[in-house]
Amino acid sequence: MTNAHPVGIITGTGMTERFYLGRPRTIRTRFGRANLFLHEGGDYVILPRHGAAQPSPPHGINYRANIAALSQVGVREVIATSAVGSMNSGFGIGELGIVDQFLDFTKRRQSTFFEDRAVHTDMTYPYSRHLNQELSTAAKKIGVDLRQHLVYVCAEGPRFETAAEINMYKILGGDVVGMTGVPEVVLANEMKLEYASVAVATNWAAGMQSRISHEEVQKVMKKSGKTVKELIEATVAGLRGEKR
Repeated sequence: MTNAHPVGIITGTGMTERFYLGRPRTIRTRFGRANLFLHEGGDYVILPRHGAAQPSPPHGINYRANIAALSQVGVREVIATSAVGSMNSGFGIGELGIVDQFLDFTKRRQSTFFEDRAVHTDMTYPYSRHLNQELSTAAKKIGVDLRQHLVYVCAEGPRFETAAEINMYKILGGDVVGMTGVPEVVLANEMKLEYASVAVATNWAAGMQSRISHEEVQKVMKKSGKTVKELIEATVAGLRGEKR
């Protein structure tokens, strides 16, 4: 491992297999266990959001163990990947973007580390503007178009949304919809980790196309995954450069 702390990469649908995963390192936290995979150069660690062996559904992920594990191994910056449905006609299928804000429509998730006392974490800007800038700079260097200032709506899942729900989300200002961004971003902020999310539009949201399937999501992510990995690695290289 390098002397600098590793960057945490949280991989979502279609991305884990893009990275070489050797033997996992099991991290025990007071919220449970999480498996991390160290990049051979030590510059980053991969955390498969859903787990590597038996994937958990969005509402069943142990988000607290995941974020706590990253913090325990010295991670200070986290770049997450998310497959999303687009509600914004200007953000088309297969395109990449970065998230600025979120709207939370989850219902039954353990969404805080602070269950025994009142700790009110500031969420004015939940996504790291520093990391978003690093992602934007890296995208320009490698020639990748990266949509800015997306508003992410997090639904509970595991079902897809109704057309009426999507209409509501659009009225409220949502650009993309997914099922895993919250409480992940909230917990990262509570742990004082800088957090950024790279969103990949894998489909038009409900009501904007005839039907939605997980197979479609996986197919688009398979096409876009190589570009997402290149963007992440270019961003990590940029972060490493500024720390030397």
